[in-house]
Amino acid sequence: MRHGDKINNLGRKVAHRKALLSNLSSQLIMHKRIVTTLAKAKALRTHIEPIITKSKKVNTKDLTMHQHRIVFSYLQNKEAVKELFTVIAPKIISRPGGYTRIIKLGIRSGDNAEKALIELVDFNDVYTKDAFPTVDSTKKTRRSRAKKSDTDTLEVSDESSATDIVIDDSSDSAETI
Repeated sequence: MRHGDKINNLGRKVAHRKALLSNLSSQLIMHKRIVTTLAKAKALRTHIEPIITKSKKVNTKDLTMHQHRIVFSYLQNKEAVKELFTVIAPKIISRPGGYTRIIKLGIRSGDNAEKALIELVDFNDVYTKDAFPTVDSTKKTRRSRAKKSDTDTLEVSDESSATDIVIDDSSDSAETI
């Protein structure tokens, strides 16, 4: 029975697993997307999401330094910490969670391992709203419609010379007024 065993050990001891997740986290922060196995990607997601959340809590100078040190204790990489606080945190400040996306890529031919791409959601150019072209709000149909200026009634200054045609739907006859 595996009661309460929620962590995937990835076939490694504690120190090796921490080093692996630290390195994967640093590379994900630096490159914004990495390709790894599916099991490592799922373990990385649970490891890096709280770290990214910690980078958003930047209010005062003391709190900022404290958060920097906490994140550095997980990552052990100064460049990754700097990238996280200067580039990533301002972009994800309004997002309440779910900073990463895992996309399955298929099976690796060498050892039959399932590959996955893990990426930061806000840094993907394909799926963001800015990448899609703007769509006109008007509905398009196959038939052509007359423009509003064509369907407006003609304004004539001399009302006596103007004639309007009224169609009576019940009798299908046209009357001139």
